Amino acid sequence: MASSSSASPATAAARKKRALTEQRFSELSPAISPEVVEALKRGGFRRCTPVQAATIPLLLSHKDVAVDAATGSGKTLAFVVPVVEMLRRLPSPPKPHQVLGIIISPTRELSSQIYNVAQPFFATLKGVSSILLVGGLDIKAELKKVEEEGANILVGTPGKLFDIMERLDSLEYKNLEILILDEADRLLDMGFQKQVTSIISKLPKLRRTGLFSATQTEAVEELAKAGLRNPVRVQVKTEAKDAAQQDLGPSKTPLGLRLEYMICEPSKKSSQLVDFLVHNNGKKIMVYFATCACVDYWSVVLPMLNLLKGSPVIPYHGKMKQGPREKALASFSALSSGILVCTDVAARGLDIPHVDLIVQYDPPQDPNVFIHRAGRTARYDQEGDAIVFLLPTEDSYVEFLKLRGVPLMERECSSDIVDIVPQIRAAASEDRNIMEKGLRAFVSFVRSYKEHHCSYIFNWKGLEVGKLAMEYGLLQIPSMPEVKHNNLSLKGFMPVSNVNFSQIKFKDKTREKQRQKVLKRKAEELAQEPPEPERRVREKPLKPKRKQTGKQRQTIQTKEDMDELTHEYRLLKKLKKGVIDEDEYEKLTGFGDSDGGGSSDGEDKGKERRRKEQKKLKQRGGKTRGGSARKFDGKSSKLKSRRK
Repeated sequence: MASSSSASPATAAARKKRALTEQRFSELSPAISPEVVEALKRGGFRRCTPVQAATIPLLLSHKDVAVDAATGSGKTLAFVVPVVEMLRRLPSPPKPHQVLGIIISPTRELSSQIYNVAQPFFATLKGVSSILLVGGLDIKAELKKVEEEGANILVGTPGKLFDIMERLDSLEYKNLEILILDEADRLLDMGFQKQVTSIISKLPKLRRTGLFSATQTEAVEELAKAGLRNPVRVQVKTEAKDAAQQDLGPSKTPLGLRLEYMICEPSKKSSQLVDFLVHNNGKKIMVYFATCACVDYWSVVLPMLNLLKGSPVIPYHGKMKQGPREKALASFSALSSGILVCTDVAARGLDIPHVDLIVQYDPPQDPNVFIHRAGRTARYDQEGDAIVFLLPTEDSYVEFLKLRGVPLMERECSSDIVDIVPQIRAAASEDRNIMEKGLRAFVSFVRSYKEHHCSYIFNWKGLEVGKLAMEYGLLQIPSMPEVKHNNLSLKGFMPVSNVNFSQIKFKDKTREKQRQKVLKRKAEELAQEPPEPERRVREKPLKPKRKQTGKQRQTIQTKEDMDELTHEYRLLKKLKKGVIDEDEYEKLTGFGDSDGGGSSDGEDKGKERRRKEQKKLKQRGGKTRGGSARKFDGKSSKLKSRRK
């Protein structure tokens, strides 16, 4: 950000001065020991940040604290110093298996970072041992070490601490002095509430407890009620920033942090990102993506682009094994300039030195994480820049953040960017690895978009899938239910012609050889399978007819009688109207001679039968229910009146 980072030396000095207080560590009351003051000086810490100046005296005065402070405000030293000072004041050295202090944090990286920061201060305590307990290590070796050597200070994640406390009876907690819960809101968000509650239940109630968090949620409030005794609330807010940002409203962000946003067209978003990275070449940059698959894809694509060749690009996400994760973090920390592409696993607690710029390519699902991402820069008394890339349909996110105390300034898109999509597609058509990673990344992005907490802003059914697929440089739109069943827009996607996707090979010869083996084996298995016989449709056996009940038989008979009566009535109407003559009427009712001939006696007998039948018909009509008889009689009277 060339435009926003050109602050004058006087402005930078003013910001640095406001980030610290006039309070020196050596002048705090209650006083801290000379050994700790010396360790602070060696680390370059002479004056306190606001959160340190407020928290350290309270904990040393035997009060519980619930601290709400912005990320990067120096919370780690705010609890490490009191832990060391409280253990130093004990009348006698502790026994090896006597636990006096516990520090709990949500992730392995954060626990490791706290442990490393605290080591110079723990070293000033004689006869006090500490241990780091995190996942990814051999549990049997850890159990053996703790059982044999013991530990007085435990630093670790809730899952591993809970496991150790459940399995080992040799550790003693009745003399515990202090418990620290760092990033308490995330401890609960990650599902550790059961473990944290269990750990607290094993500890004595007469202890000091510090609860530290960048955001206070309802769950954190409940935890504070359960684990703290009459806590003192410590809330640290930053002062107003530069005059250019004062009109944006109150801010909860670190003082030296400048926040911007850029609204990009979906098909141009990746090209805008590369252009932005090129203009900030030589800086230490963290780029946040939505999913692990997206990180895997862009960490392969970005280094191969002509514009970014030579720039170190390091992936970092939660599905990496512990060893590669630690190596990636150490590598990026050691760089003076480079790019770390990562997920929200790197959003909180990590103190990576000298990060200049944060890029949120995909906004976080949880809006609370937004400020934690941005807080990886402008830490302590330093300055930094952060920018978020938004689609045109997401512009209301800016106002939403402003209402939450996170004001942003707009940055215009570059007009002379280089389109990187053709280069990505060319690479994908030559390497199956890029093609498959791109498809997986796109599917994972769409599905993560569905999980946004602010679904009224990030409406996944309004995604322009065609343009976004072009932005990813895909050769084809993946077959996925979200696209098939919801009529998402495919406008803007240009299919690649004359490419057989099944014939695209891996550049890695080993992987391609393995793929060919799999294809050959499947073809052989298919050839050996006998042809499937035609499936015959089974005829359902006829169910035996059940014997009808008396009521059913009566109903059927009544219906037949009514049908016969209606038929004869219609014929009688036709006879009265002259539509048919008497001979035809007799034939149709079954009273006449089928051959059409007969004597006069037969005619007389036929007339007699006809009179009897008409009389019988009237009688049967009178026996019918309800309006049937009335209807018949009414119609008969009408016929008589017409004849008259």
